[in-house]
Amino acid sequence: MKFRLWPRSLVGQLVFAVAVMLFVAQAINFALLVRGQRQQFLAHGGGMAVARIVDAVERDRRGELRGRRDDRDDEPRGRERNPKQVISDIPIPVPAGAKPIPDLADYVSSLLHDADVRAEAVRAWALPARPRVPRAGIRGRSGFPGRIVVVSAKIDGRYVAVRSRIQVGGDRLQGFLVWQTLSLYLLLLVPILLIAWRVARPLRDLTRAARTNPALRDATPLEEEGPSDMRDLIAAFNAYRARIATMLSDKDRMLGAVGHDLRTPLASLRVRVEQIEDAALRGKMIVSIEEMTAMLSDILALARSGAGTEAQERIPLRELIGELAADYQERGQDVAIADVADVAVLTRPMLLKRALRNLADNAVAYGGRARLSVRVEGETARIVVSDDGPGLTDEQIRTLIEPFARGEQSRNRATGGAGLGLSIARDIAEGEGGSLTLSNRPGGGLDAVIALPVQA
Repeated sequence: MKFRLWPRSLVGQLVFAVAVMLFVAQAINFALLVRGQRQQFLAHGGGMAVARIVDAVERDRRGELRGRRDDRDDEPRGRERNPKQVISDIPIPVPAGAKPIPDLADYVSSLLHDADVRAEAVRAWALPARPRVPRAGIRGRSGFPGRIVVVSAKIDGRYVAVRSRIQVGGDRLQGFLVWQTLSLYLLLLVPILLIAWRVARPLRDLTRAARTNPALRDATPLEEEGPSDMRDLIAAFNAYRARIATMLSDKDRMLGAVGHDLRTPLASLRVRVEQIEDAALRGKMIVSIEEMTAMLSDILALARSGAGTEAQERIPLRELIGELAADYQERGQDVAIADVADVAVLTRPMLLKRALRNLADNAVAYGGRARLSVRVEGETARIVVSDDGPGLTDEQIRTLIEPFARGEQSRNRATGGAGLGLSIARDIAEGEGGSLTLSNRPGGGLDAVIALPVQA
């Protein structure tokens, strides 16, 4: 199955878009906070270091620190002399394991320049973290987490090194942003989900109603629910469907009147034709009247496809196919049954029989014989009417299901009729929730297939 990153439903797209935008906003917020926190750390540690460097330089100029160096490695622990400020004539060595901090060095250099202190070779590094050993009577600084840093600068030919501290709180910031993101997702996505569901539920009902066949005359109004825009849409759809039902009812009444008004003079004409003495002329006129009557029946059937009061029933296709083939065999026509799956469909049996008769008539007329079979593919039952004819071109397959289209153009009833059989079969199949397709078999012949949903 192909993976789709972008959801197809309205609810999915709305939630996905909001979630992505929230993530992007939080990522930007995180970047800005990290940058601000870093500036804060530099300002705190760098400001302290600059103050101590300036103080050390002034004290050295007064002679208070002249000749003193940090002898922490040589003197016993606890007897360092002023370990926070060191002035030496040689560069201050970097302890093993120390991590350079070039950003802090650049920041201190800019602050010294602003303070009119000419400094060169400014360096900064963080000392390796050491486990804290609590001492008796001394309160720890557990509320001030940070790392010790050393800043060294060459001023007036001498090296000044001072100690400072930078805070470390990145984990706290990340934890805060994670909880903030989760809270935003909860506060925003849950209401959006509720609103989207409130919109999508009536929209799904509207979609199902719009997919139903208008010829079924199911004009039951949908319940107007959801936001005002959705309620207005449902109201407009209800009014539109009611107008369609009214138009279809008017069409049926008109067709009934036309059929009655045309059949009556045709029947009267047939009675009068019977009185003609010339047998040849009388036979030709009777054939013409029968063709007109049959064409009228086909046109009315096409116009009324899907209409009527017949209710849908659960029909086993094995029984329906057997009855249909028996009717043809009684009339001496070559219509046989092949493999028929034991499956049932929900349909109007008279209409489905009419569609299958049209297909079987075409198979017998153009292919010599008809073979009826039923196979199941997934949740679809495929009723196949096969013939042994020459088949059809792609252009013929595309056009023959249109009204009045025929493979043989003479319009003679003896060679196929008015060209409405496939159109009627297609409309009936679509009215029952299925489809009609035509395809050539590799070994020759044509398959006309009506596909209908399987009824459990």
